[in-house]
Amino acid sequence: MKKAKKAAPKTLERAPKAYKDLDFLNGKDARIIRILAEYLYPEQKFRHIPMLGTIAMFGSARIRSEEEFDAAENKLKQQLLTAKPKEKRTLEAQLDRLYRQKHFTNYYNDTVELAEKLTAWSLTLPKSKRLLICSGGGPGIMEAANRGAYNAGGESIGFNISLPFEQFPNPYITPELNFEFHYFFIRKFWFMNLAKALIVFPGGFGTMDELFELLTLVQTQKITKEMPIMLYGREFWKNTFNFEYLADTGMISQEDLMLFHYADNPEEAFDYLKRELSRIYKL
Repeated sequence: MKKAKKAAPKTLERAPKAYKDLDFLNGKDARIIRILAEYLYPEQKFRHIPMLGTIAMFGSARIRSEEEFDAAENKLKQQLLTAKPKEKRTLEAQLDRLYRQKHFTNYYNDTVELAEKLTAWSLTLPKSKRLLICSGGGPGIMEAANRGAYNAGGESIGFNISLPFEQFPNPYITPELNFEFHYFFIRKFWFMNLAKALIVFPGGFGTMDELFELLTLVQTQKITKEMPIMLYGREFWKNTFNFEYLADTGMISQEDLMLFHYADNPEEAFDYLKRELSRIYKL
């Protein structure tokens, strides 16, 4: 008995191209593609921006502006008015912790002022010599840096990072210079690749990570360009790290103490950076 003929298969639709398959692109096999995209996309953008480079400003996302501090204080005080005894103790502890952070608000104000001064100066330079303020794109000191540039009427860059607790870009970043990264190491590459100077304000693990990676790259001459590195807030940095002890014990050399400079107010910081950048780049 003859076998029945199979019906001809239906015409297949075109399969999606690999680079349009989101399941593939977001999977582990395409990680290298995502890494390259985070490298190439900013490069393509910056190719069309006339500038000499950036002044990178690092610091804590947790440092509040005066408006944010007042709002947090008022909220806790209102909650205390109707709190039960057990809740009251918790709220009082939160209010005490808030007051201990009050003086850090000054760093927010100083960051705004310094970024504003640097941007106003940069705007007097030829476009090809301009230095754009660059931050990590989020709240706190990062917001203050972009805010200062915005106040001065200049452009600024935000290199935001996607985090589980949702760090959103602050509203003061120039929209077309707002970047979102998944990979920390590519984000840090762009910070360091473009930077002509670095200002580090008080911060936590992220700030320390960025500072010490840059210091290591300069110390080991992986970065060969001359780059002013400023630690803003001598009291904070002296209490946080005893760099002199590292030098005295031979963990670093005495010359390594010359890799960075301290400043305690926006005028001092601005004068130093303007002088050094003008010398290095003949501005």
